[in-house]
Amino acid sequence: MERVFASVKNSKRFGESEIVFAQGDPAKNVMYIREGDVKLTVVNEAGREAVVAILGRGDLLGEGCLMGQSVYMATATAIAPTTVLSLEKNEMIRLLHKESEFCDFFIAYMLERNARVEEELVGHLLNSSEKRLAHTLLRLAGCGTPGDAQTMPPGVSQEVLAEMIGTTRSRVNLFMNKFRRLGFIEYGDKLHSLQINKSLRSFALQD
Repeated sequence: MERVFASVKNSKRFGESEIVFAQGDPAKNVMYIREGDVKLTVVNEAGREAVVAILGRGDLLGEGCLMGQSVYMATATAIAPTTVLSLEKNEMIRLLHKESEFCDFFIAYMLERNARVEEELVGHLLNSSEKRLAHTLLRLAGCGTPGDAQTMPPGVSQEVLAEMIGTTRSRVNLFMNKFRRLGFIEYGDKLHSLQINKSLRSFALQD
């Protein structure tokens, strides 16, 4: 993915809280996150907003336009200084047809992302809010990568976590304090710096 987007000249940088695109905007481009983190939110007809995903470096935005969506179905907001590379829809389709290696990688990426969404839906049905928070922290911190601990994206507040797992901020605060006492998480010296220890995984996997 990086190789294909490396030659893209349409690059734009967004500051924290800046909107990359809004729900209902015309869906004309597929975007690649080169740096930073983006929050996807949706608002229903009653005006209720929900966080549906946090995406980071190497993730795609707006790929729904390839499936015929005429407008973006969510609002993408930078939660940290973020750089995105943008490809027009028809150019993206051309590359998928022209470069088989890129097409294979794109399909694998979308399958993995869909599997992650399904896993989260099952978690909402079967797990307690405390377990959902543990799984969410591990995923956002990328604890499938090497190392003893990983750092959370800086812009993910307790309010955002509460929206993602379907509970209140006060309950998230309660769970976070518990995780800290148990040594599952640590707050760093920098503002909003949060380390997720892999020991949290043992709790998340308990029956």
